[in-house]
Amino acid sequence: MAEETRNTMDGQADAVVQARHIGELHQHWHGTAREARPVPFQLPPALVTFENRVKEQERITGAVEGHTGQAGPLVVALTGVGGVGKTALGFHMARRLTDRYPDGVLYVDLDDLRRDGAVEVADALGELLSGLDVSAEWWQRSFAGRSKQYWNRTRDKRLIVVVDNARYGSEVVPLLPSSPHSLVIVTSHGVLYDLDVTSAVEVAVDPLSVDDAVRLLGKIVDDPRFRAEPETVAELAQGCGGLPAALQVAGHWVRRYRRRGLSRLVADLTTELHEKGIPMVEAVWDAAYGGLGAQAARMYCLLPQHPAPVVTAPAAAVLLGDGPQRAADALEELESAGLLEERPEGYRMHALLRGHAERRAREADPEGTQRAAARHRLIGWYRRQAARADLLAAGPRMTFADLPGGNGPAADDVAFAGKTEARGWLRSERLALYGAVRLAHEDGLHSDAWALCEPLWTHFLDHPHYADITDAFRTGVAAADRMEHLPAMIRMRCQLARPLWEQERYDEAGELLGQALHAAASLGDSDDERKLKASTVEFRGLLKSARGDLAGAAADFETSRAAHAEIPNPYGVLLQTYLLGRTVLSMGDAERAVQLLTEAHMAAREQQRERLTARTGFALGRALRRTGRTARAEELVRAALHSARERGSGTDEARILEELALLAEERGDAAEAERHRTAARQLAHAAGALPDGPHSS
Repeated sequence: MAEETRNTMDGQADAVVQARHIGELHQHWHGTAREARPVPFQLPPALVTFENRVKEQERITGAVEGHTGQAGPLVVALTGVGGVGKTALGFHMARRLTDRYPDGVLYVDLDDLRRDGAVEVADALGELLSGLDVSAEWWQRSFAGRSKQYWNRTRDKRLIVVVDNARYGSEVVPLLPSSPHSLVIVTSHGVLYDLDVTSAVEVAVDPLSVDDAVRLLGKIVDDPRFRAEPETVAELAQGCGGLPAALQVAGHWVRRYRRRGLSRLVADLTTELHEKGIPMVEAVWDAAYGGLGAQAARMYCLLPQHPAPVVTAPAAAVLLGDGPQRAADALEELESAGLLEERPEGYRMHALLRGHAERRAREADPEGTQRAAARHRLIGWYRRQAARADLLAAGPRMTFADLPGGNGPAADDVAFAGKTEARGWLRSERLALYGAVRLAHEDGLHSDAWALCEPLWTHFLDHPHYADITDAFRTGVAAADRMEHLPAMIRMRCQLARPLWEQERYDEAGELLGQALHAAASLGDSDDERKLKASTVEFRGLLKSARGDLAGAAADFETSRAAHAEIPNPYGVLLQTYLLGRTVLSMGDAERAVQLLTEAHMAAREQQRERLTARTGFALGRALRRTGRTARAEELVRAALHSARERGSGTDEARILEELALLAEERGDAAEAERHRTAARQLAHAAGALPDGPHSS
């Protein structure tokens, strides 16, 4: 009777907490009015200097007003040469039309995700799902699964999706929202002939007319010389080819020389044009570059060495190699010259200017020694920063690379306040870190290449960007092979295998693990080498489990567990015992699972492994329920629920609520079981999971 009373009280208390928790989620996701909803808006701040393109805007507005929604979402394709202002026009129209599309604006730049000319569309879907507040832990692993999530999340929405820098229509079609009442704005250099959609409107974005270009120059800089010498202004505007990217630089350049006559300035450009035979656009950029101070000019030449489209101030300081204050001054000067754009996430250089900066860099540094030195500084910095961030975010684990410069921070390192900040840094610098792996390998810094992969491992487990991680770890394998670093050769293959089997590329993963196991036979008998051997067997067991070979997986976990016990390595024993217990439970042997998981749970508590304590407790609770010991099972599962909510793990919480529903049914409390299942469904729905889809483990 006492046990029944306690269970009833626990259930009532849990129902109150659950109701409040779900109520908060409901308010967060749905709101009581449209204003209360979290509406995504992923556009950068508006440009004050945007010059209205009346004809183009009228065409887009007309297409929007005439769209009936009967043939899918409206796709507006903006095409034109680089620097003509396609993205700016797309952003401008997206802002103008937000009232018509009140469910938000999403943005993805496909060039940020392009590797060797191709885009992994599943990763682009991940970016869009993030914009729809679907956290990475809820993403489906496969492209098909993510597509279904995206369609489910965008159903009946009135959204704007801006897809920048598309090269093929086949890259765009999978990113179309399912709602026929949405608008997709696509930018591309050329016509997307394979854009196979019914409701599509192509809008050619031509260079600005001379009159429009003159007006844009007047917005960039308010200069009395423009009014005094209109013909010279027109000559400058015409020389810039009607490209806003060039006009921005020209306007800032004119403003820099306020005391010189405009005719003289433009005459100097014309002289350059005739003497060097270069287009006036190039002459404008040369003039802006020539007016920079020494440090800013050097920074301009070095910025293209950064492996991501956006560079942060600390990374720019490392490139310059002259301290953060001088780097900040150089960045400010470049921005004021119109050669760099500051955004909330960092500094971005237009692709045309990046090409110009590379040309000037080759002139200033023909042997490439300064650029190589800057790249190597940057690679070493990213390696140090990533290793320290990973250590804070994930704690100590098996790694084989030494930390460059020892354990103490270098002068240009950025300190992290704690786990949250470290994880945030890894997330924000993701593209740069993956790019640094490629850059290191290309420069022959093979030790840095595979070492950079190590801190990317735990980040990948929480943020499954498959194209990036597969590319990085393939490079890591090649780099480790070049260095003939046996532990790294084994570890890189194991870690590359996981994203492959998660994409159901089982044969590739199996081949890699076969190579790793063969190489592991050559390892010595040090503790670290024995741990690596055992870990390699664990990876094989995980692959077998993913393929449904539970008996084979159990045998591998048993072998790995025994190896860790011989070292001895208590954490390894704990992990393998947990994996073995979970596998044995899936095989139907609940009694043995209880024994193994009890051992794992006690070890996790003794080793103060918070997350594993919750997970082993949950698994043990499941095993106990199957053996009829529901009271102890419920105690453990409720503790796991509290831990999941403390950690903010929605997938764990939903899975645990489903188990609590089963426990309530065991007690004959159908009402409580339904409350738990309803809470799990609402949580999954709010987080963007597929209806009745599996929760990640």
